[in-house]
Amino acid sequence: MQSAALALYPSTPFFKPLNKNTNPRYSPVSDLSSLKPLDLSSIHGLSCQKACYLSSWSSFNARIPESFLVSNGRYDDSFKVREALVPENIGETKDSSGLSRTLQLGAMFAIWYLLNIYFNISNKQVLKVYTFPATVTAFQLGCGTLMILIMWASNLYHRPKLSRSQLAAIIPLAVIHTLGNLLTNVSLGQVNVSFTHTIKAMEPFFTVLFSVLFLGEWPTLWILSSLIPVVGGVALASFTEVSFNWIGFCSAMASNVTNQSRNVLSKKFMVRKEDTLDNINLFSVITIISFILLVPTAILLEGFKFTPSYLQSAANQGLNVKELCIRSLLTGFCFHSYQQVSYMILQMVSPVTHSVGNCVKRVVVIVSSVIFFQTPVSPINSLGTAVALTGVFLYSKAKRMKPKPKAA
Repeated sequence: MQSAALALYPSTPFFKPLNKNTNPRYSPVSDLSSLKPLDLSSIHGLSCQKACYLSSWSSFNARIPESFLVSNGRYDDSFKVREALVPENIGETKDSSGLSRTLQLGAMFAIWYLLNIYFNISNKQVLKVYTFPATVTAFQLGCGTLMILIMWASNLYHRPKLSRSQLAAIIPLAVIHTLGNLLTNVSLGQVNVSFTHTIKAMEPFFTVLFSVLFLGEWPTLWILSSLIPVVGGVALASFTEVSFNWIGFCSAMASNVTNQSRNVLSKKFMVRKEDTLDNINLFSVITIISFILLVPTAILLEGFKFTPSYLQSAANQGLNVKELCIRSLLTGFCFHSYQQVSYMILQMVSPVTHSVGNCVKRVVVIVSSVIFFQTPVSPINSLGTAVALTGVFLYSKAKRMKPKPKAA
């Protein structure tokens, strides 16, 4: 239901005049479109009598939907009177809009988590039977590159125009990005998914370390305090991990080093306005460069592993060739998609909300992998993981705390 209200304000008419008569004494009802818009000063010249007449006449002709002009008669100017529709359910409209945004955001978080769960579980299944992490990583980056090219070609997202200075800044980031993803897959191939993600909870520690070394940014006391449960929890979980081996542990820890140095260096290099890209395009360009870099590296390290004999050897360990190819394709799709969704969420929420969501995501991935693979977990190992993730949550909170201004 809607109620009508009169809105008076200076404006240009919505339609062209049908009559060229400009006589100010002409009847305001018979030809309202021939008058000029009101000058701001003419509103003050409106008498109370004419205002009352205007209000009563508008009520009498309430069925006229168009806006109309009424002559002042004194200054040969006019003002516009429009019948504005004021919805009585404006509060309900705002509530429905807020509910719609909440549902959209909830759906995106759910997609983000589901893609992460599927990626980690399927990636682990592939790496168990196809033990070539460099080749698997190159294939995943290749799937992401194909998706990016389709996105740009179909104008789903604008294609960036790169300068030489941008490429010079992005290539080191791409090298580090390549190493980070490769080392993560090496770790996933050696130890349990839950243990890899527990070690990767150490990322805040390396963020603080590299911020001090490269940027000269010293952490606050609250941030340093939050790192204590992170380090202690990871150490406790590592000592009691059933699948522990040094290759998996060191690879996951090295991936923390590379990923966080990438984040810090991107902040250091991409500081000039002419060098900045939006997050999605920056990630897209890094992905393409990483794919180009990793393909020859994978062939050099592992050889060409897409021959039928290697695929059949993987099939003999539990996955047939068709299942292996489908899981690899879906893993590559999820690998790129969940990071794109993450950037989309970051554009809709505050950084602290995104950090908390990322912490919850790690918990969801750990729990789901333990359930799916029926990973044996001791109480002390569970306690260490919980303490480490609590520290990550506290770090995300402490990172957004504004220091109190010093008294003069």
